[in-house]
Amino acid sequence: MLKDVYTYTKSHMEKTLEALHRDFGTLRSGKVSINILDNIRVSYYDTPTPLNQVGSVIAQDATTIVINPWEKNLLKEIERAIQEANIGVNPNSDGDSIKLFFPPMTQEQRKEIAKEAKSMGEKAKIAIRNIRQDANNQIKKLEKDKNITEDESKKGFDEIQKYTDEYVKKIDEITKRKEEDVMKV
Repeated sequence: MLKDVYTYTKSHMEKTLEALHRDFGTLRSGKVSINILDNIRVSYYDTPTPLNQVGSVIAQDATTIVINPWEKNLLKEIERAIQEANIGVNPNSDGDSIKLFFPPMTQEQRKEIAKEAKSMGEKAKIAIRNIRQDANNQIKKLEKDKNITEDESKKGFDEIQKYTDEYVKKIDEITKRKEEDVMKV
């Protein structure tokens, strides 16, 4: 019974870490990453479609991303979607492809992005604590229904707390590394 609660808890905490990694991928650090475009959707036959599914997206160098749409009639749609996403650059079209030129980041921008990374880390820790609460509620219910003893319940709470501490520590480490990555010039 408790094994199911442990499995549930660990898998959900692991998913929270994966989500944090994905979120961090959308943040800009020293060199530009194509992940900054992950949340952009293009209207493709009236269906919001991820940008990387309507064309190839390549980081040409540290400050330039090139988007080659698979259908040339999508150029205007892609341009509009990028402008609406407000990622800090304007798309430049040459009729065949779109180039995004990212200026070097200022110290102020770096601080702002580091602050955003810290905020994402805090949200992940809140999610971890919510998972802990769900697990603890499941354990309380098992004890109330007489499926486990009071001692097993106590042991279960301790184990869940151990997982929580472990994942909060991982989130702190990942967030610290991301902040350092963003701040280095």
